[in-house]
Amino acid sequence: MDAPAHRLNTSGVSEQPTFLGEPPASEATTQAYEADRESDGYVGNLTRLWSWRPDLYESFVAQRTHLMASSTLTDRDWAVLVTASAAQRGDSYCSLAWGPRLAKLSDDETAAQVIAGTLASRLTERERALAAWARQVVHDPNATTEREVERLREVGLDDRQIFEATTFIALRLAWSTVNDALGAAPDKQLADAAPEPVRTAVSWGRQPSQTPSSS
Repeated sequence: MDAPAHRLNTSGVSEQPTFLGEPPASEATTQAYEADRESDGYVGNLTRLWSWRPDLYESFVAQRTHLMASSTLTDRDWAVLVTASAAQRGDSYCSLAWGPRLAKLSDDETAAQVIAGTLASRLTERERALAAWARQVVHDPNATTEREVERLREVGLDDRQIFEATTFIALRLAWSTVNDALGAAPDKQLADAAPEPVRTAVSWGRQPSQTPSSS
């Protein structure tokens, strides 16, 4: 299934990091901001948005971390799942965040192909099956079939891994829905750091901020 022809959202473009105001200061917010500064050098727009409920942010991160740490799915599996899901959803933020991660684990062109929904010949058969499953779950979960699940088994995934991959996709969808609906624009630094093939492939979703996210 090819990635859908989403359009770039240029309406209501604002230099504000999200549609909401700055969240109130708190110890949890300060810790989240400091963690961003240490890892990225700036406070991400997503972090500002989720700091309206830092407890929910921490819960989401903890659940995602626990799922990934307790699974035998590989780093490339996760990157393929997120990149394919984000592309199918039309989520530019997660595509620009995870496309470069997939590029580091494979190569720039492969990451761009997964985003574009075209044949990524350098992915393994297993990884291509995971990408197709992610797109189908995002597109229409009621339209999945036993044959598609059996296909995942044929490429070496067991039932626990299939459940984990599907749960992971659902978690990412919840995350993307909040971010997209409340106008979280991809950070300029994030977009600038992405490989050119990845930036070019992300032709939909919200535009990256035109000015760098503040530190």
